[in-house]
Amino acid sequence: MAAGGLGTCCWSTLSYTSHFRVRTSSLVVKAPSGRLVTGRPLHQSFVIKAEVKYVNSEEAKQLVAVEGYSIVDVRDTSQFKRAHIKSCYHVPLFIENKDNDIGTIIKRTLHNNFSGLFYGLPFTKPNPEFVETVKSQLPPESKVLIVCQEGLRSSAAADKLDRAGFENIACITSGLQSVKPGTFESVGSTELQDAGKAGLVTVQGDISRVLGAILVCAFLFITFFPDLAEKIIGLIPV
Repeated sequence: MAAGGLGTCCWSTLSYTSHFRVRTSSLVVKAPSGRLVTGRPLHQSFVIKAEVKYVNSEEAKQLVAVEGYSIVDVRDTSQFKRAHIKSCYHVPLFIENKDNDIGTIIKRTLHNNFSGLFYGLPFTKPNPEFVETVKSQLPPESKVLIVCQEGLRSSAAADKLDRAGFENIACITSGLQSVKPGTFESVGSTELQDAGKAGLVTVQGDISRVLGAILVCAFLFITFFPDLAEKIIGLIPV
């Protein structure tokens, strides 16, 4: 750091209250001793903190009913249509990838023949307008409960909104798959906890689940280690 410049420090911690698991992210901006152009001494530190609450489904219900949290569903469109909480906002963290470059076409084909076929998962990419879309519907001072199916996307979405200035964020720890029927008023053809179930695994039982898992692992291996995969395939006798 150059002399006379500003220093920054940030960290993230986990703490527990009697009701919620809370992640606190902090940013500290420090200015060294000295004098500004105006002649006023500068000896200040600014601390900015934001908290993300991780709650179970019953606690989430209380946040909405008692504390006025608005619900933002960040799942893809297919899961949202199967079942979603009534009156929630739908802003997907990932959107369907319809790009037509050769690399994307190959990956989409592999995806559709593996995880798409067995688990009914769409081929997606990050939604570049996620934060701006949420901001257009809810101001940063809003209390926001973010939901997804398993809890992973909601955590990632919470991090994005945290960085964008939202200060009152909560997530359901294990996602909507942990929500018992009747906890929230829902809309759709199935229960919230079953909205992630699609594809052949819903009709072919355990065999499809095992085979699907193997094919998904194979797809990921080919995607991330294409050179090694090519060598292995070359060893297979034709």
